[in-house]
Amino acid sequence: MSGNRRKAFLVSAVLVGGAMLMTACQDTDKAADTGASQGSSSASADAATPSGSSAAGGGQGTGKGSGTAGKGSGATGGTEDGAGSGADTGNGKREPVQQSCGANDISWNTRSETQAGGYILISAKAKPGITCILPAALPTVAFGSDGTEAGPAEQAVGEQITLSGNTTAYAGVNPKSTNADGGKELDSIIVAVGNDDPEPVSLKVGSITVDKPVVTNWHTSATDAVPFS
Repeated sequence: MSGNRRKAFLVSAVLVGGAMLMTACQDTDKAADTGASQGSSSASADAATPSGSSAAGGGQGTGKGSGTAGKGSGATGGTEDGAGSGADTGNGKREPVQQSCGANDISWNTRSETQAGGYILISAKAKPGITCILPAALPTVAFGSDGTEAGPAEQAVGEQITLSGNTTAYAGVNPKSTNADGGKELDSIIVAVGNDDPEPVSLKVGSITVDKPVVTNWHTSATDAVPFS
């Protein structure tokens, strides 16, 4: 091979080898840059979100919190419904339904009075913590083992009375409305709030003579409960 041809061949080999070397270097640098970029992106993602499972756990925690809040609201509503139960007034509100008085809801007292020929004054107060209604009707007052009941001492029926706290209702009983001699000698009376009262009470009144007894309506004033004949 001539010197010129050998020289040209060597130059060509050097150029080809240099080109290959440059290409390899570029590929290496590109790979390095790509790896660095991916590592940087991964680090940024890891910094924003510690782990995939933690993010999922956070989502579950939020869901559970909302569910608990929902349950809390339901429990509160249930409580408000219980506290507001009663008669529907038609305006979205409920008013407590007051119960009728029974004899066992009441603290009773009796005393003898001399006015109008002598009578027994019955007083009734609701027991502590109780609010109830005495109906607009005569008290049921009975005498003796035969259960003789007192008739009305007034022509008209009175108004209902709500008993609560210190409110007191009064009724006057005349055990003997006749002028004739005779009658049953007794020392107690049976009192109930209406004939359907399941628990009437026995009240001591001292010795009395009973003959065609009468009783007034309930009144809020003792002076209105005198059973005039």
